Amino acid sequence: MASPRRLSLLGPGSRAETRRITDILRKETIGGALLLIAAVAALVWANSPWSGTYDTLRSATVGPAGWHLDLSLAKWASDGLLAIFFFVAGLELKREFVAGDLRDRRRAAVPVMAAIGGVIVPALLYLLVNLGEDGAARGWAVPTATDIAFALAVLAVAGRHLPSALRTFLLTLAVVDDLLAIVIIAVFYTSHLSVLPLLAALVPLGVFTVLVQRRVRSWWLLLPLAGVTWGLVHASGVHATVAGVLLGFAVPVLRSEKAGGPEAGPGLAEHFEHRFRPVSAGVAVPVFAFLSAGVPLGGLSGVTNLLADPVSLGVVVGLVVGKPLGIMAATWLTARFTRADIDEGLAWVDVGGLAILSGIGFTVSLLVGELAFGLGTVRDGQVKMAVLTGSLVAALLATVVLRLRDRVHRRLADGGTTS
Repeated sequence: MASPRRLSLLGPGSRAETRRITDILRKETIGGALLLIAAVAALVWANSPWSGTYDTLRSATVGPAGWHLDLSLAKWASDGLLAIFFFVAGLELKREFVAGDLRDRRRAAVPVMAAIGGVIVPALLYLLVNLGEDGAARGWAVPTATDIAFALAVLAVAGRHLPSALRTFLLTLAVVDDLLAIVIIAVFYTSHLSVLPLLAALVPLGVFTVLVQRRVRSWWLLLPLAGVTWGLVHASGVHATVAGVLLGFAVPVLRSEKAGGPEAGPGLAEHFEHRFRPVSAGVAVPVFAFLSAGVPLGGLSGVTNLLADPVSLGVVVGLVVGKPLGIMAATWLTARFTRADIDEGLAWVDVGGLAILSGIGFTVSLLVGELAFGLGTVRDGQVKMAVLTGSLVAALLATVVLRLRDRVHRRLADGGTTS
């Protein structure tokens, strides 16, 4: 009698899913390079003799005051442009759990548990470092997010010969990580709630849902409805990026039977994702990074102050130590209690390198820092410095591990051995 087939951790996905994820990885990797360029440009400008012009640009106010949308450019970037990022995240989340490999609960268990571990442990370490610090606890969620574009850009450089299953795992983990970030922002960083605008937002959101469920793609109908939904959610006090997620969740993933069913081709969610992912990765996130990452470094004294400040230290420890520790522990426990095996050709050190890479927190970490401590405050600046430092350290450590493993996998691909 044949023994039951054991679950394989980080195994390859279906062929169709692998092709789709490969296309996503290509776009996100390019986006990561643009993100890096934007962040470096912001840092150079903010630490140049012309730093005052950078601050003037970030604080320039545009928008109709009558609708309470007279926001600074930095605020437009975090509330407006990142709504596009979260719209794409909503599309990706829904597709993964409806039609992707995560619809299989056994396969979904690993990245879901890894993502949860990668949120809980860095948050606990941050709180531990900041015990007794007045007001510091509000930043507990800063080191819990992974920046997928940045991480994939590093992986593309450091791990050209690593198995594709690792890239798929990183992307899937980041998708679940985004879902957790969305919940955290909506629940823990809503300082005041106006029920009337929130209820009113259900009207344009409902009309948008009905139209996309009927496969309507007309931008002149959908974009105004999306804009009104965003504006009302913004007015309610819930962070406006949540509107992007709700709009993404409304889009159908599978084709209807009348349209030929799932076998007839990609659904509307994949169509929208194909259209908006380049806008998100190539425009929205880099512009946000450019308007958020420019902080004075302060030379050697700035590094000393960074290490002496509990909030900054908590963020760095959370990203560099907490993220990999949480992801590795959760993945190992999942393997232990499901009696799963790591996929053939992979080793736990490969998972470790990926876990260290997940400590690159940028886009969502910067956003949470602004929500926790206020845009432009002293602590917001400290958090940004800590996020940049922690992400850089995580990227360097991951590069070392992944480069070593890349050589091993290249030898294996050439018919060699690991010894």
